[in-house]
Amino acid sequence: MSTESQNNKFEGWAAQGKDSIKGKMEWIDYTDKVKPFCDDDVEIKILYVGICASDLHTMSGGWGDVPYPQVVGHEICGYAVRVGSKVTHVKVGDLVGVGAQNDSCLKCDECKADLEPHCAEGQVGTYAGTYSRQPEAKGSRSFGGYANYHRAPAHFVVPIPKELDPASAAPLMCGGVTVYNPLKKYGAGTEAKDVGIVGIGGLGHFGLLFAKALGANVTAISHSESKKEDAKKMGADRFIATHSASDDDFAPYKRSLDLIICTTNDAEMPILGYLSLLRPGGKAILVGAPEKPLPELPAFPFILNNVFLGGSAIGSPKVIQEMLEFAAEKKVQPWIVKRPLKDANQAVVDMHASKARYRYVLINEENGGKF
Repeated sequence: MSTESQNNKFEGWAAQGKDSIKGKMEWIDYTDKVKPFCDDDVEIKILYVGICASDLHTMSGGWGDVPYPQVVGHEICGYAVRVGSKVTHVKVGDLVGVGAQNDSCLKCDECKADLEPHCAEGQVGTYAGTYSRQPEAKGSRSFGGYANYHRAPAHFVVPIPKELDPASAAPLMCGGVTVYNPLKKYGAGTEAKDVGIVGIGGLGHFGLLFAKALGANVTAISHSESKKEDAKKMGADRFIATHSASDDDFAPYKRSLDLIICTTNDAEMPILGYLSLLRPGGKAILVGAPEKPLPELPAFPFILNNVFLGGSAIGSPKVIQEMLEFAAEKKVQPWIVKRPLKDANQAVVDMHASKARYRYVLINEENGGKF
């Protein structure tokens, strides 16, 4: 255990209310609110943190009530500076990452089967969550990575392969694994030869990169052709623009895909159109989470076409480790734009305005992060 890190001061950009996404986060000291350090914890000196759409949905209260003040950020990469006595897979000085999950019960059937995001007792988010498993930390709140340090249960801290650029590894911790998990689970490149990715944003660009790396024939699906050339550079073999979301947009491509990963957060998405692109037995998997309910869906398209609609949430530590190693082996390179941590407010405003191409990563220069 590192001795110089016993009294680290936790400071970061905190959302204070629903208007925080307008560039109104405040830099605060929240040391007294951080969970007590437990013997199965790791403390991380943050170098890089990706900006995820989930951060904005949380800050604004779009996904529900938020315990303000709240420091968001769950695509964390940095050095372990304090390691609990029960931790065996991480040592002080290791480069490590943390994704969107910070804890779970670790005892239920789901947790024992490496399905921690689906824990029977509910997962603890890396921010805006409440710890309950560790007796010393019970009732403490979780705080994320727009900050100088992060403290997390070691089970959810993953070593970063040395072959990966640390700044690029950060957004893989949530955005990357969110699409890699269902792509791998449902056989992209093997059982699912033809794969469609809906939405060419932060998540969608990861979907294109990973689907191609897994060996699939990749179709990019977007509401316009504005990102067509970028999609091709990311690996898309075909591009479908759903300008009007009418049947005419989808008709030429019906029954041509085995798997669709839908990354959009648009509550008005044309789900029936997407389902029409699937061959019998095909699956459409939602990973984007609109703030409003989805349109009502009739039963007959499912029955007559034998297609399936499902969802997928992030990935377990085991899957994250597998994804990182795969990304290193296949040289998967996210399209990132580095922004200074000190300019986090403007970066959030730009993210909200859909200016990211395709993932913003905040650089903590004071901690040693490099541009």
